[in-house]
Amino acid sequence: MGVVECGEDGLAIAKETHPDLVLMDVVMPGLNGFQVTRMLAKDKATMNIPVILCTTKGQPTDKIWGLRQGAKDYITKPVVAEELLQKILKLN
Repeated sequence: MGVVECGEDGLAIAKETHPDLVLMDVVMPGLNGFQVTRMLAKDKATMNIPVILCTTKGQPTDKIWGLRQGAKDYITKPVVAEELLQKILKLN
């Protein structure tokens, strides 16, 4: 499990470690979460890593855009632990 501060680092770590799940913020320095999610979804080496976007961006258009980029789900902050757990369990 790792925490990174910017999109570029998140992309690099995901490619290197192939985690079981990525919880991705949208607003971060460098590449934003939408961009990184799209890159992970288009790369054959990482396309099977599920991404849940976890962000303060709560507009319906933000959620639609995030899902179009390849996210498996979308949750807004502040995160309710039970809601996040349900979204993770739904991935299986």
